[in-house]
Amino acid sequence: MKIPTIDQDYLINTLGELIAIPSPSGYTDQVVRYVSTELEKLGVGFELTRRGAIRAHLKGKSQQPSRAVVSHVDTLGAMTRGLKDNGRLAITPIGFWSSRFAEGARVTIFTDHGPQRGSILPLKASGHTYNEEIDTQPVTWDQVEVRVDEKCESKEDLLDHNFNIGDWISIDPNFEITKNGFISSRHLDNKAGVASLLAAVKAIKDNNIELPIDCNLLFTISEEVGSGASAVLHDGVSEMLSIDNSTLAPDQNSNKYGVTVAIKDSSGPFDYHFTRMILDICKEHNLVHSRDTFRYYRCDAASAIEAGNDIRTALVCFACDASHGYERTHVESLLELGKLLSIYMQKTPTFMRDKNELTGLKEFSIQPTVIDPSVDPEGSVRSNTYDDE
Repeated sequence: MKIPTIDQDYLINTLGELIAIPSPSGYTDQVVRYVSTELEKLGVGFELTRRGAIRAHLKGKSQQPSRAVVSHVDTLGAMTRGLKDNGRLAITPIGFWSSRFAEGARVTIFTDHGPQRGSILPLKASGHTYNEEIDTQPVTWDQVEVRVDEKCESKEDLLDHNFNIGDWISIDPNFEITKNGFISSRHLDNKAGVASLLAAVKAIKDNNIELPIDCNLLFTISEEVGSGASAVLHDGVSEMLSIDNSTLAPDQNSNKYGVTVAIKDSSGPFDYHFTRMILDICKEHNLVHSRDTFRYYRCDAASAIEAGNDIRTALVCFACDASHGYERTHVESLLELGKLLSIYMQKTPTFMRDKNELTGLKEFSIQPTVIDPSVDPEGSVRSNTYDDE
């Protein structure tokens, strides 16, 4: 097995270009075109669903079973829900995020006649006018509005300038990377994951690595609103590795400078055996990592399972402080994630028996329930339990 070097410059440049493309859920055509162009440059074939989810293909020695690695290109955003008599826009969020993090944001409003600019402000935005009331108004989406950068003083003015209910609103990212490797921006969720995946694919292609089984690269366009990977899987996929962000907080165990392997999210536990194979890769190759559970969080894996796919799922995450707010990660975390992905794609699947949708009991897996020499002190089944090279 080759452990390819992840091209840091490519990863960071790709992330910056992705971040610069507005792509709130439902307004993702441009970012889909960008990722598709990058896949073409890497020599990776792909096809698009009707709405634009990308299904790319890395050929392996064997077609069955095949695996998938999934990351989403859509982000949070907002939409106009009303034209106000004061010449401002009432808005509703796209995806789940707090209006607290919207206050003060510069935005682009995509009208039927082209993009317009504006700012999201609280209803009581001026301390010179409202004094202490600026600190006591509630934090809800009903308490913010968009001040458009046009001469609009009424609802009629807004209509005259082509503003309408249902206009998509993209939030400016304010991307910044420091000399010591910290990356701050909105929408790192999940464009940092997309950039890490593309960098891993570049490493595979640059080193002419032959994969043991077919690997499908999935880029979904509606994860932030719940449907995600529900309709993009190939037939024959037996396991799907989701990429998303971890949550850094005092009561979490996510890794700030490495990979976090999720054991459970709000939709339930991830596959026992698949997850432990990922953990074994991290241990074997000395990847900086931790494990965590997420209470208020779900990823593309949930939508794939809910759509009726009988597949094993696991979730690996890059570090993300203040998720769905003013997010921050570190380049070391993205590089460790890219390295993990490049190694995983070279492994044989968790179980070769998974190439068959149905098998007998003899071929079925087993989880330890009593003290047994096949279990290590940390509770992980030894790697020889898995089908490997």
